[in-house]
Amino acid sequence: MAKDTEKLIRQLSLISFLMAERRPVSALEIKQDVEGYSQMNDEAFARRFYADRAELDSLGIHLKVDKPAEGYYEAETYSLPPENFYLPAIQFTDEELGALRMSLSLLDGEFAYAEPLRLALQQLSWGKPSPLDAPEQRTVALAVTARAGGRELSQRLTKIETAIFRRKTIVFDYYTIGRDSEETRKVDPYHLLFRGGQFYLIGYSHERDDVRVFRVSRIRRKVGYASKAEHDFNRPEEFDPRMYATRTDWQLGEPVGRARIWLSERIDWLVLRHFGHAGEVTEADGGVIFETDYADSRQIVSWVLGLEEQARIEGPEELVAEARERLELVIERHARRLELAAPVRRTPAELGEPDDDGRESPIRPERFARLLTLAGILIDAARDARKLDVAELCERLQVTEQELRQDIDVLNVVNFGGGSYVLYAEVRGDQVEVDPEPYGDNFARPARLLPLEAKALVAAIDLIGEHLPGSSLASAREKIVHALGQDPAEEGLQITTAKGDDSDIARVVSRAIASNRLLQIDYYKENEDEFVERTIEPYKLANGQEGWYVHSFDLERDRPRSYRLDRIREATVVDETFEPRPGVEPDVHGWLSTGEVPSSNRARIWVSPERARWEREDHRVVEELTDGAVIVERAYASHEWLARELLKAAGDAVVLEPEEARQAVLDAAEALAGGVRR
Repeated sequence: MAKDTEKLIRQLSLISFLMAERRPVSALEIKQDVEGYSQMNDEAFARRFYADRAELDSLGIHLKVDKPAEGYYEAETYSLPPENFYLPAIQFTDEELGALRMSLSLLDGEFAYAEPLRLALQQLSWGKPSPLDAPEQRTVALAVTARAGGRELSQRLTKIETAIFRRKTIVFDYYTIGRDSEETRKVDPYHLLFRGGQFYLIGYSHERDDVRVFRVSRIRRKVGYASKAEHDFNRPEEFDPRMYATRTDWQLGEPVGRARIWLSERIDWLVLRHFGHAGEVTEADGGVIFETDYADSRQIVSWVLGLEEQARIEGPEELVAEARERLELVIERHARRLELAAPVRRTPAELGEPDDDGRESPIRPERFARLLTLAGILIDAARDARKLDVAELCERLQVTEQELRQDIDVLNVVNFGGGSYVLYAEVRGDQVEVDPEPYGDNFARPARLLPLEAKALVAAIDLIGEHLPGSSLASAREKIVHALGQDPAEEGLQITTAKGDDSDIARVVSRAIASNRLLQIDYYKENEDEFVERTIEPYKLANGQEGWYVHSFDLERDRPRSYRLDRIREATVVDETFEPRPGVEPDVHGWLSTGEVPSSNRARIWVSPERARWEREDHRVVEELTDGAVIVERAYASHEWLARELLKAAGDAVVLEPEEARQAVLDAAEALAGGVRR
């Protein structure tokens, strides 16, 4: 029998024994009566028992230890109070259960944590209608779902997850993109963050003697443990993961200065909705002055240039000079034809094709959690003398038939002392039969959520946020956090997706969707730099690469349209109702996910050797040049949008063709140059 399986049987038997005894018991009693310990000598027992207690503690199952006044180890007694094992009863409303059900329905198979999310919802809905059934109507669509991003990345994520809650130091090879070098890193992993479509590890770097942020996709090959110890570190109490979740791109690193940026009154509300938390605002002529610390001058210059004439850098002088130089570089490189280096002759395979679709190797839940869930399901079936369908049970737990058989074999030998077993189940053909008189009432109530389950649950809620019409996710989250005694988002995984706080607008839009009422919006059209008023029939909220959208039927234009929530300055629910039209669906797997619309044009863009490494991560390279530069293709629907994107590139990218797109970038840069040069 594998060591991991032996450990699982031992730990489950220990829990069952302590719960059955309902009294403090000695180490000697545990050694004699609990499956897995009796054949050990005293030294081996002491070592294994200590390790099992520590591991259960890391899983959120805390054994109570009573020490005598004399302090003799042999006289210690152990117990497991029910509140340390059972999940406190959570009184969810039907609306809250429906919202949780909708969350899984939206994310199942598309979320790196879909499997532990299933187990968590199974625990939370114990004795209630299963939240795993698909809802009849979906009023939210997701194009960004925190998928792991392929087999290798998912495996790294799983190992990091385990290391975080077991407090294990890890070692890995890391590609540092700024220096274009690969180096070994030894890290105490503190926290995971999902942001902008990527997972990031935050932890203490032994090489840097400081906390650092590592992009998981830049970790090369396997992640390993640095030692064989049960635990290697304790996370510092002063560590606050929220500060990393709210940092802007220009604040990722040690601050080197404080920028003063003028923002036009046309867009100050929009910018502050996105970045108001990152600085301070004072009134100014025609707008506001936004002051913000920055760690990367290029990032903040790039952001300001992308806002065109609606923003300019006022100080410090070195930042003003850099913005001016970079804008002049955009003009210079678009005003004349670039002399390109010779191409590198490589096959498409050598250039690198896109990774797999990201659906493989999802985050696997701890088998411990799965066994606890399965035990409850089997005992519940035994009470009613029901047989269980093997295929349905495999689907419910997301396991193969072989894994199900192995799990049942483990549970069949879990005991609570004296030769009495928790249950006996057997797979016969396509059904599972369970002993109708199990002794395992201790497992007939839901156990506390393991750290991975709790993280998955709260991460799913945070991913969807305020965007479920008539949502009760916020109240469900509060109840879950109260029952757990802590917020899992502060203990290991945070999800941040929206580029700005659109929750107030989302609540108004959700209310209109839920009640089939018309919605009036005051909308900022960035390409035309104008505000328009629209009356729409709102159908769904959908997220995409750029943020959240309301998908609607526009009464004025007489066709479906999607509007970005963060560009809606005001939204008002109208008393008038509407009858939903058939077939008004957002294109979740199209432009929301890829950014490409049917009318998209394609531009060939040269990227400088200095920025080529970053470009490879975000876009498919179609040609490599011998000087290190690359050529990529970008889809675009309007010249205005493409011009802003090239201004953000700050001189490190140049449109080669089509000519009209190249000219549009030049015109935009020359129009902006007067304001920067002043």
